Amino acid sequence: RSSSIFAALAIAGFSVTSANAAVSVFGNTTARTCYESALNERSGPSDIRTCTEAIEDYRISGRDRVASYVNRGILHVHNGNFAMAIADYDQAIALDSSEPEAYLNKALAMLHRRESMAEIVELLTAAIENGTREPALAYYGRGVAHEMIGRLLRYPARRRHRPRMGCASSGPCPVPSLRRTGRLITVALPLPFVA
Repeated sequence: RSSSIFAALAIAGFSVTSANAAVSVFGNTTARTCYESALNERSGPSDIRTCTEAIEDYRISGRDRVASYVNRGILHVHNGNFAMAIADYDQAIALDSSEPEAYLNKALAMLHRRESMAEIVELLTAAIENGTREPALAYYGRGVAHEMIGRLLRYPARRRHRPRMGCASSGPCPVPSLRRTGRLITVALPLPFVA
């Protein structure tokens, strides 16, 4: 089941790497060079060294240090070193608990490793609540994590939605049917046609 979910992620064009969630840095600094490496998917040893230099540079701002941790984490993901990436994202979150891309990238790295789906849901929710620049990816990843822990369709219909779903005000309610068709999950609800 989980392999089909990851196949669906790949088919949908959502890579579980993190290239599009780099944190931008302005100016002409090592932090900016680190950002450009993450953005352009350059993840060689010299690129990682540049990010480390940016992190260790006492002259850069706290925001740029946080960005450099996230961006170095992205480089680690590109190299398949998920443990080091997660450690960098944790450090970024410790320095700035409102940085949405740190939550998003950590969740994606954990999703790739198929770790703690409940924690992944929490991380992606934090990314969404903090205003990630990649909300579609966060929502999709959260849906995948919910599916993997079996939370799909376990939520009862809210009282105000029950009549539209053809349900009485209490008692059993028809369950929507799900069907995976290529890149999409089709949800068929028993809703009446409203003109």
